[in-house]
Amino acid sequence: MMDRRPRDIPEVIAQVVRGETLSEDGAHRLFDEILRGGLGDQVIKDVLIAIQRRSPTVDELVGAARAMRSHLTPLDTGGLAGPVIDTCGTGGAPKTFNVSTIAAIVVAGALPGQIFVAKHGNRSRTGRGSAEILTALGVNVDAPTSVQEACLRACGVCFCFAIHHHPAAKFAGPARRAIGTPTIFNLLGPLTNPAGAGHQLLGVYDEDLAAKVAEALAKLGSVRSLVVHGHGGLDELSTTGPNLVWRIEAGRSIADTLDGSDCGFARPAPDALTVDSLAAATTLASHILMGETTGSVGACRDMVVLSAAAALATALEGLTLPDAATLARESIDSGRARRTLADLAAMSQG
Repeated sequence: MMDRRPRDIPEVIAQVVRGETLSEDGAHRLFDEILRGGLGDQVIKDVLIAIQRRSPTVDELVGAARAMRSHLTPLDTGGLAGPVIDTCGTGGAPKTFNVSTIAAIVVAGALPGQIFVAKHGNRSRTGRGSAEILTALGVNVDAPTSVQEACLRACGVCFCFAIHHHPAAKFAGPARRAIGTPTIFNLLGPLTNPAGAGHQLLGVYDEDLAAKVAEALAKLGSVRSLVVHGHGGLDELSTTGPNLVWRIEAGRSIADTLDGSDCGFARPAPDALTVDSLAAATTLASHILMGETTGSVGACRDMVVLSAAAALATALEGLTLPDAATLARESIDSGRARRTLADLAAMSQG
């Protein structure tokens, strides 16, 4: 429906609740008000449900993301010798294991000093999200901003814990918990990297939303990114079949497909890619980084290598996916990825 460009916040709210869409400016003002603590829990809940019911538009994603970016606690990435990339996904998809988190470590170990990974993440409803797995692997996920910046420079990777970088999001917390299902905020997190990452490998749980997120990322000025909707409905690249991808560069989003078989990966059964506890996830991450290649560990390693390769090829112009996969494998097999994690764990303690 047409945006009537409402003059004040009550009319913006009424417009959303009526099922109408907002302009980028209207969405910016509405979410700025939410993040300032200016709206009550029930109003926020009504707004989020109304947007989710009809699905957010690209303009709404862009406006809300700009508002959220204006409230975040940023990282200083000045002086870095290479591109900054994030491997954050939206969540809300069937859970496999911590692919994007392990891939972030592998990417950082692939070309030390040439590529930098500002891994944005949070806890998960499953109890084994990026924050939980990194904690189990010895990383201090609550490290202050100055320590994160030091880790990024020295180790090539840092963890940006969303709860610390987006303190204003607490005002939407009660409403989001009451709703209990994904909302527009699940899409906004990956669009608001605290390091201002110009490159992203961004997984989205829903195909239609993935296309919108890709358009939004292009409008938000991404240098070069890859938005993916994985085979089987995953919010990450899968080796089980062809993946839908959107390549973002020069302000444009172009739809494509990406199949792990093009890099020589076998197609495993989906149940070979799942874990059922944080302990199992931690053990799997350790085995992958130690270079194991057999059984289900090998199948999971392939999935990590595919994601790491996609991130490397996205960050470094001209690098082909097969060559990037070779770099990712070398990062693991040489021990550099494992040493990168050890260095991150030590330095993150401050």
